Amino acid sequence: MAAPTGGELSGYDLVVQGLIPGYASLARLSVALLAASPLAGPNGAEVLVAGCGTGAELVEAVAQRPDWRLSAIDPSKAMLSAAQQRLGPLAEGLNWLESTVEDLQGEACFDGALSVLVLQSLPDDGSKLAFLSALARCLRPGGQLVLVDLMRPALPLLEDQMAEAWLGFQRASQLRAPLALLEPLTHGAHPVGLARLTALVNAAGFGDPARVFQALDYEGFLLQRSP
Repeated sequence: MAAPTGGELSGYDLVVQGLIPGYASLARLSVALLAASPLAGPNGAEVLVAGCGTGAELVEAVAQRPDWRLSAIDPSKAMLSAAQQRLGPLAEGLNWLESTVEDLQGEACFDGALSVLVLQSLPDDGSKLAFLSALARCLRPGGQLVLVDLMRPALPLLEDQMAEAWLGFQRASQLRAPLALLEPLTHGAHPVGLARLTALVNAAGFGDPARVFQALDYEGFLLQRSP
C-alpha cells in the first residue's frame, strides 16, 4: 500500500479495517499459516515481512512466534517509524530495512515471508513480476510466502455487485478518512485475476497459488518456492 505521511499515520489501521473486509484477522491468519509451514515452523526461523507498513503482521508474529528472527522491510521511513513505535521495546530485536524487496542483497536466506496488501500497489508492467521474483530469490527452496492482495473479480457479471457491496461495507463501518489516505487504497490499485497471478508466480519461481482466504475481492494465497 502507498504510505500515509505525517498525521495520517494516526489511526491508519482503523481506517484500513473499515475499508477492507476481514482486515482485522489478516495478520493473525497470515502468521498462523506461515508458522505451520515446513521451513518456518521450527524454532529460530528467519522470516521476512515485505512491506511491513505500520507493523500489524510484526506484532502478530512476535506474539505467536517470539522465536522467529524477523526482518521488516518497507521503502517508507514513515511506515518503518510507525511500526517501530508500535512494537516499542520489542522493535530492538528486529532487523529493520528501509528498502524494497527488489534491492535486497543475498539469496535463499529466509525460511518464510509475508506480503500483505503490497502486490496490488504495483502495476503489471514488469513490476509485479520483479517483486515476486525477488521474494522467491530470497526464500530457501521449499520456503513459503503468504500473499494477500486485492484481486480482479473472478466473475465479471458480479463486478458491479461486488463494488456496491464494498461501498456498503465501508458505509456500515462508518469509514471516515482523509481523501489523501483513501485515494491510493481505493483507486491506486492494480489488481489481476487468478490466471494472471498464477502465471506471474510461476514465472517468479513459485508453484501454483493455493487460496486460503477471501473476503469480497481480497484474497490470500499460500505460495511455495520451487526446489
